Amino acid sequence: MKHLNHALVVAISSRALFNLEESHHIYEAQGVEAYQDYQIKHENDPLKPGSAFHLVHKLLHLNEGQKDPLVEVILLSRNSADTGLRVFNSIKHYDLNITRAVFTSGQTPYPYVSAFGAHLFLSADPRDVIQALEAGFAAATILSSVSNANQSEQLRIAFDGDAVLFSDESERIYQEQNLEAFNDNESKSADKPLSGGPFKPVLAALAHIQSLFPAESSPIRTALVTARSAPAHERVIRTLRAWNIRLDEALFLGGLSKGEFLRAFAADVFFDDHPAHIEAAQQHVTAGHVPHGINNTKKNTP
Repeated sequence: MKHLNHALVVAISSRALFNLEESHHIYEAQGVEAYQDYQIKHENDPLKPGSAFHLVHKLLHLNEGQKDPLVEVILLSRNSADTGLRVFNSIKHYDLNITRAVFTSGQTPYPYVSAFGAHLFLSADPRDVIQALEAGFAAATILSSVSNANQSEQLRIAFDGDAVLFSDESERIYQEQNLEAFNDNESKSADKPLSGGPFKPVLAALAHIQSLFPAESSPIRTALVTARSAPAHERVIRTLRAWNIRLDEALFLGGLSKGEFLRAFAADVFFDDHPAHIEAAQQHVTAGHVPHGINNTKKNTP
């Protein structure tokens, strides 16, 4: 790490951590002053948990019993310091160990992802997420699930492959040609590792934390959940082997809908680049849309 001596640094927006929809509607309908007055008036009223609250709670739980913290969560907010006081009061109310924050008074906070050396940025604002991804950082628009959160203490994170853990180089062949050309390319390139995607550093940081615990009692479990199937599976396995990164589970679904499988895995969050996959996942688990790669170009985005 450049600045913070932690295994994993996660930056999160206030609207991802807490449910700020009511006050956000006031901002959109009545403007900044009305929003500021509302937040100050209610600054001692705790905000309800937002879409990433459960995930953050589990991330911070990884530090319990550790001499040196494994994870730091940093708040990056478009609020001002005045309106942000309600957010900090809510952090205190829920006893979340979040001590560092940036309030930008309406400006995008994504430049501070780099300043803090964060591995991951989670936000409710797709504009900020896209800017962070374009700057080379893992980022996702976090979306709540309609189902209840996984209540076990173990943190379970699932990732899509192409355009998330890996580059979208192979996905482009599929989108621009067809499945046959994709499978042919993957078979011919089975021994050539895929380039890393935006979430490769996140997986590496999680794998490092896992390495500190016996495998049978790891507080983290990871999974690859991909639409790939044989013969395109071999290149993925060899890529992870070349990276020296372990995944606990790998699901090669051959185009099946991912939602039921994510529920079976009991994912706390699932990261995917494809809007349709996110919509299916959201019915079962919290989902993070990664607006990166060919599936998010203008012609392919619904």
